[in-house]
Amino acid sequence: MTTIPTLSVHHTAAADLGPHAAKPTATTAGMTEAAVSVWTGGSQNRIDTGLWECTVGDFTATRVGYTEICTILSGRVTIEVAGEAPEEFGPGDVMVMPSGWAGTWRVHEPLRKHYTTIQD
Repeated sequence: MTTIPTLSVHHTAAADLGPHAAKPTATTAGMTEAAVSVWTGGSQNRIDTGLWECTVGDFTATRVGYTEICTILSGRVTIEVAGEAPEEFGPGDVMVMPSGWAGTWRVHEPLRKHYTTIQD
């Protein structure tokens, strides 16, 4: 029997995600983000999971070719999708953005999330 080690991150609120860089799709000047992948795998490395954070501001986002499932760890964000009522998310909330999803993130407080992406 082969033993597969457990990969884990403790104290996600304080985990070092590395240096922040400019958020490419930001519509707010000076907005930054940082991320660290905890694990990539699955069939043909289709799954990636890790931690991501960003500063306050607005940015556009699309999910083309992959679905994202995330849990907000800290901060607050309002997600706006054309044709739908804006929805606010905070610590403990889970959201799923299926492949083809597009919307705007309005980050009210520095935001940190745990994400899992699954390639189509």
